Amino acid sequence: MDTIAVLDFGGQYTHLIANRIRRLGVFSEIVPCHAPASDLRPFKGIILSGGPYSVLDPGSPTVEAEVFTLGIPVLGLCYGHQLMASLLGGGVCKGKVREYGTARIAITEESALFAGLDTDQVVWMSHGDTVDRLPEGFAVLASSEDCSTAAVGDASRRLYGLQFHPEVTHTPNGMTILDNFIGICGCRREWSAEFFLKEMTAGIEKQCNGRNVFLLVSGGVDSTVAFALLNETLGPERVLGLHIDTGLMRLDESDDILAYLREHGFNNLHIVDASRRFLATLGNIADPEEKRAIIGKLFIEVQQAALAERGLNAEKWMLGQGTIYPDTIESAGTEHADRIKTHHNRVDIILELLRKGLVLEPLSQLYKDEVRALGEELGLPHKLVWRHPFPGPGLGVRALCSDGAHQPVDSSVEDQTVRLAGALGYAARVLPVHSVGVQGDGRTYAHPALVTGPRDWEALERVSTRITNAVRGVNRVVYGLRVKKPEDGYRVEKAFLTRDRLDKLRKIDHAVTEALYASEEYDAVWQMPVVLLPLVNCDNEECVVLRPIMSQEAMTARFAPLSEPALNAIIESARAIDGVGDVFFDVTHKPPGTIEWE
Repeated sequence: MDTIAVLDFGGQYTHLIANRIRRLGVFSEIVPCHAPASDLRPFKGIILSGGPYSVLDPGSPTVEAEVFTLGIPVLGLCYGHQLMASLLGGGVCKGKVREYGTARIAITEESALFAGLDTDQVVWMSHGDTVDRLPEGFAVLASSEDCSTAAVGDASRRLYGLQFHPEVTHTPNGMTILDNFIGICGCRREWSAEFFLKEMTAGIEKQCNGRNVFLLVSGGVDSTVAFALLNETLGPERVLGLHIDTGLMRLDESDDILAYLREHGFNNLHIVDASRRFLATLGNIADPEEKRAIIGKLFIEVQQAALAERGLNAEKWMLGQGTIYPDTIESAGTEHADRIKTHHNRVDIILELLRKGLVLEPLSQLYKDEVRALGEELGLPHKLVWRHPFPGPGLGVRALCSDGAHQPVDSSVEDQTVRLAGALGYAARVLPVHSVGVQGDGRTYAHPALVTGPRDWEALERVSTRITNAVRGVNRVVYGLRVKKPEDGYRVEKAFLTRDRLDKLRKIDHAVTEALYASEEYDAVWQMPVVLLPLVNCDNEECVVLRPIMSQEAMTARFAPLSEPALNAIIESARAIDGVGDVFFDVTHKPPGTIEWE
């Protein structure tokens, strides 16, 4: 079978590249970047992934230069593009402007890589370095306003480099570009989803090896589809679903999950109320990574206790999880990947069980869009398959905590932010809290900036992109949807995962969901986290953030504007909830901001 190799330099999108190639009918295989060039001879094409490194740094991952003399077409993406240019005698430098998110390129030279495309294209960027000198034989194929070498190529050697990411959904014609590269490689289209499903089913049977599966079911899309798949493959008598009420769930979430799944024939699901244990253990924890580690460890401890209470032989039961690929890559699950955040299903205790072969994760190579397609193939109802994703740690990562320590804002960061926002007609201030971001395939932990002014979504996108590209201390921008006196500033207060704070967040989260249903926007928004900040306004009320986004696979996302009726309903609900103060609207794409704030 014709195969394209994707060389892995630790990029957040490496696996997504392989996924996209398979979707176009060609098998793809992820190969370590240090593989000898001789091992790559059987492949019809080679793609060099992005990565969190700079080719300017000593010791950054590389590839044998002989890869480019095999006579096999090569496509370098982002870091891979810069690495290829550097190894072939070109030059790379720190860019004057970083590019994160949407950019427009102008195709300036005809190329087989851009066949069938107009000269003006929207693409998705995530880089700080840039190619400033081309290797011999290369020509510029396309440029953006801030990157003159957005696409380069040597058609005679079939070597191409793209500074942008064609594999993400926010490069609208990215699949056409990848399809053109497959054509350049001369690949036959022999891969199919049906073949993949057969492989997955056979893999489940082989890994179980006669054992049963005790699956953790959060009620979200991933675990529900995994539950259905295992029931279909192994039979319900060999599968036990366990839903753990952590006290970090949405309003009435656990009861609704049990009722809804049983209504649809899943009678092998049980609920354990462990909310007191979770909240007691998390009581004074503020650090987001520590919270995630504790939550992941407690899940396993509760699962093991439930196994013992039911008198089940642990040697005959495997732990099952609905882990999908973004959980792995964001947790630094490949050799050169940066740790963006540790997912609860990738804490140390689970990694040890994985090494021992005691965990079954049937969806671990899939993305959210593929999981949903699989759920529909399995006959799950639309409402289950298309529920908004909800993180395993639940509200534990949406109620940000603080030990009360001040998080000072550098005056130069504040001044630069105010100046950039002012040039576009907005007032701004940098907030004294931090959130996680992903920029250039690497983790950032930086301040959000608050902007106030006209509710013009296109203008807000511009100011958000301008600030996060230019200000290194800011990785996220929020808009003041309902603010009382932003000029008075905000104060960080000591705040932990108490029932009172969680109940406050549950109420506003429920009000947001109801508003989306009422305005018929629930299905139009891919996910809408509501975040409670340990930040109080002039009336000593905690601020909340609305984070509606559009995505397909969770690796990239765009913020999603909401209608005036939905926003007005949310603001009215916020006024009625004691202790809820200013309401912010996150206008940051991914990258540079992650979907969740921590």
